[in-house]
Amino acid sequence: MSSGDQMSAEKFEISLKKLEDAVSRLESGEISLEDSLKVFEEGVRNASICTRKLNEAQKKVELLLKQKDGSFKREEFLGDDPN
Repeated sequence: MSSGDQMSAEKFEISLKKLEDAVSRLESGEISLEDSLKVFEEGVRNASICTRKLNEAQKKVELLLKQKDGSFKREEFLGDDPN
C-alpha cells in the first residue's frame, strides 16, 4: 500500500469512528438539542468523507478472474450497483 493509500485509509477509519461516535451520542438522548445539531452536522460531514473514500476505493478495485486455460483476466470491479 502506498503512502497516499495508507493516509486515505487512515482518514476513512478516523471519519468512520467519528461517525460511529456521533450516532452513539445522538442515540443516547443525553445531549441538548443545540449539541445534537452540531453532532449531526459533524456526522453528515464524516459520512460524506466515508462515502467519497469508499467510492474512490471501489474505482480502484480489480478482480482477477481465472480463465478456463488457467490464466487470469483483470476486470474492473463494478460492485452490486443495480443501476
